[in-house]
Amino acid sequence: MVSGFLGTLTTEERTLLHLMFHHLPEGVWEAPAELTQAGISAAVHVQRKHVPRTLKRLEKQAAIENTSRHVPGARQRRRVYSLTIEGRERANTLHDKLGKTPVRSDGKTVLLESFFKSSVSPLETLAHIDENLAYHQNPVLSPVSHPEGSASLDAQAGEALVRRMFARAWEDGRITKDEQLLLNEVVDFLGMHPERVRRLSKEARREINVPPPEEIYLDMLRQALVDGTIHNEEEALLKTVQVAFDIDEETHERLLNEAREQPFIPPELASYRSVLRTALSDGIITGDEEAMLSTLRQQTNISEQDHATLLAELQDDI
Repeated sequence: MVSGFLGTLTTEERTLLHLMFHHLPEGVWEAPAELTQAGISAAVHVQRKHVPRTLKRLEKQAAIENTSRHVPGARQRRRVYSLTIEGRERANTLHDKLGKTPVRSDGKTVLLESFFKSSVSPLETLAHIDENLAYHQNPVLSPVSHPEGSASLDAQAGEALVRRMFARAWEDGRITKDEQLLLNEVVDFLGMHPERVRRLSKEARREINVPPPEEIYLDMLRQALVDGTIHNEEEALLKTVQVAFDIDEETHERLLNEAREQPFIPPELASYRSVLRTALSDGIITGDEEAMLSTLRQQTNISEQDHATLLAELQDDI
């Protein structure tokens, strides 16, 4: 779940604003990491898992296009994304509309456009505004591609995974080259800033509880199966972890079946379930409650199917 004013924008809208600021250079073979799926995931504050669906929708709407380019630090060419002419028009229209939003700052009400700067991503500016339209000097929400700051609930799931992997690596008091290479793969997949990674490493080193390799691998499988499918990039990363943790195929199949039977519940879905349960506590959902739930679904990208599934589950418990 994305908090603050950014939470009022859909993932598609945040993606358009991100790509509006980060251009795909013409006539060169390199592209910035911000245009990869990992870069987009970090900037718009959603799990990497959910990014492909958003990008596919925008491609169907002819708002974005993709190509392969070399990305600094990557070992092979990566898929990168950019706005089409139509997509740029949509992004500019959204940017102008947001600029007319009145916000409170230092006891005064001003238009949001007064905070926009050509040298700063609009998402970074919007991250300073809370859900009550009050501007803060420090960001309310910080992407994992930044060194510090509070990440969204989605991003916190990635941080928890990295911290657990570090705890495992630090068990014998040192991180081997193979362990570091594995961690680099996961961090690169999440688009996480090196300074944030170092902080997670220090936190993990102070922890006493060291999770078993199978537990970490099961957690990764559950997160990968959020939408019921393990995509190619996820499969490649899981294979790397499987080899590094010396997990044989029999154990892999057992953990995979366990992950399918008890899938990972995204934080936003768990939060929505809790709100829905409260609304159903008296046996009915009022018009006001339905309006609130509808807004919450839109803000957190919860589908009508997810809503219907949760509703049926909770009604069975009443």
